[in-house]
Amino acid sequence: MLKAMRNIGIMAHIDAGKTTTTERILYYTGKSHKIGEVDDGEAIMDWMEQEQERGITIQSAATTIYWKNFQINIIDTPGHVDFTAEVERALRVLDGAITIFDAVRGVEPQTETVWRQAERYKVPCIGYVNKMDRIGADFYHVLEDIKVKLGATPTPLQVPIGKESGFEGVIDLIDMKEIRWDVQTDGERMIESPIAPERDTVAQEWRDRLISELANVSDTIGDKYLAGENIDATLLKTDLRKAVLSRTILPMFAGASRRNMGVQPLIDAVLDFLPAPDEAAPAFAHHLKKDETVLIPCNPNTTPLGLVFKIQNDREAGAFCYVRMYSGSIKPGTTVFNVGKHKRERANRILRMHSNKFEPMDSLSAGDIGVIIGMKLAQTGDTIGTEGYPVVLEKMQFPEPVISVSIEPKALSEQDKLKDILALLSREDPTFTTRDNEETGQLIISGMGELHLDVLVTRILKEYNVGAKVGNPQVTYRESVSKVVEKTQQFARVIAGKENAAALTLRVTPMERGTGNQYTCEAKTRDIPPEILDAVERGVSNALKSGIVLGYPCIDVSVTLIDIHYSELTGTEFSFEACASLCFDEACRDAGPIQLEPIMTVELSSPHEFVGDVISLVTQRGGQVLSIDSKPYIDQVKALAPMAKMFGFMTFLRSASQGRASFTMEFAHFEKLGK
Repeated sequence: MLKAMRNIGIMAHIDAGKTTTTERILYYTGKSHKIGEVDDGEAIMDWMEQEQERGITIQSAATTIYWKNFQINIIDTPGHVDFTAEVERALRVLDGAITIFDAVRGVEPQTETVWRQAERYKVPCIGYVNKMDRIGADFYHVLEDIKVKLGATPTPLQVPIGKESGFEGVIDLIDMKEIRWDVQTDGERMIESPIAPERDTVAQEWRDRLISELANVSDTIGDKYLAGENIDATLLKTDLRKAVLSRTILPMFAGASRRNMGVQPLIDAVLDFLPAPDEAAPAFAHHLKKDETVLIPCNPNTTPLGLVFKIQNDREAGAFCYVRMYSGSIKPGTTVFNVGKHKRERANRILRMHSNKFEPMDSLSAGDIGVIIGMKLAQTGDTIGTEGYPVVLEKMQFPEPVISVSIEPKALSEQDKLKDILALLSREDPTFTTRDNEETGQLIISGMGELHLDVLVTRILKEYNVGAKVGNPQVTYRESVSKVVEKTQQFARVIAGKENAAALTLRVTPMERGTGNQYTCEAKTRDIPPEILDAVERGVSNALKSGIVLGYPCIDVSVTLIDIHYSELTGTEFSFEACASLCFDEACRDAGPIQLEPIMTVELSSPHEFVGDVISLVTQRGGQVLSIDSKPYIDQVKALAPMAKMFGFMTFLRSASQGRASFTMEFAHFEKLGK
């Protein structure tokens, strides 16, 4: 059964055609009986009210289709950089992906981001150049763009017949035939024909390139190629599959999804070239008792082990926990063990999702993806399994929020309701955080960008019907130190008639930007109980979160425990935790505290005639232009700019470019304020 299963994602920059392509896949595989259009707000995979209103994908949506006796689990992911967490968690649990490229714009900023994510998780990909019918479409320019920007080896398995309004179909370079799509059947019927004489030379040239590219990674193909032997389609596909699984070749396809052209060969390619769950690399996990890394092969007959990769709250059913099973199986009504939290939970129901609709499953087995209802404690990244096998699957890494707003209920009676809703949303979205501002008493919510927070605030107001006042966006700053300082601290306090005392020495050291915080112990600890050392580390950890002068979290600080004095009579966990926190504060205040601001990577696309004004807008806001990439119809500008000066930038950009330029912004790094 595993051989006849695929878990794939569809990923790309915003507006490249992910959801449009997914809707065609659903239609041609019989999952839907009508093609849903994004522009009409009728796309099946964009089921949220806001997705339909805004015409963008906000949440990754899962569905299952069947094609030629294969089961394909598909996750359609968002393209906007603010929702990068949705892509991150989808790629973490998928075995393969379709990367969609805009035939006019080529490799766009978010394409690079999702490609890096796919590289990190070693996800094999196939490429699809969409919008071949648009003015400025250039299949061959996109291939060059992929080589330069992604460092991949794009290898066409199809080349287009015509382009722009003259795009007719494609030439299949494996079976050497022309394919067109019948307009009368919404592209459902494919018309195959021999290659026309005037295109024979081009087709042969690109087939030779395909074989040459494959000969570099396959000895069998290489030997036959050098001997001048004929290479049949079956051997080509077999060796292509190996190359795709090892990520050495990116097979490329072409089409125009909106005009119902090019989709069926793409579905065939998923079966031919992307891995089944048991062909994908085994998952990495950490054995808690043995303290070692173990590999988890995909086997439905062993101990159950799954990863919760997404939480979605349903008003009636509670939390929908999206789970990818890596080994074993789970049945409805059984008890599962949350390994990281050491808690038992009950899998009351198991569902197979189709966007926002579902159907019950008899069991969830290794390699499959489903939803478990009934788990109350599970969070994104949790491992579920059994108590006898204490293994935690590798967690996902999410970027830190960089923009905040204050939010408060209009009526005091709704304060608790608002806090409950914020807790629900934080559980759903790992990049959404909430905290109380102790000075003002306000609730502060933080996210990845203005659009991200706007979507979440709209959900609070409309979906959950809470009246709330929202403040203006604020930048989330950080603090750090600029000097090395050692400090000794003593703590003594009588609490409930018992003396609590501690003494220790800490050294704080500035680290390189982006390194993160680090805690090490160089003190002699032979006679110190482990719980006391844990209390010291806990005190330092909490102090790092609380900041130095302004209360912003500290980053890139190394803290070392140099010396510690412990007495059995007066030493308590409380005293050492408090002492460590005070010592850290004192040391940091003497270590030249500095405030850091978030710097963003800004990527802009503008028609040639407006690019000067666009660059001027960026530099006026303290931006630094890094590169300008000129394409046939547009220029792509890459720059760095401080987050604080980029609020409301879209309004000015539209004004300067008659609404024809666009931009995306992604966190790059923190930098000293006013540098």
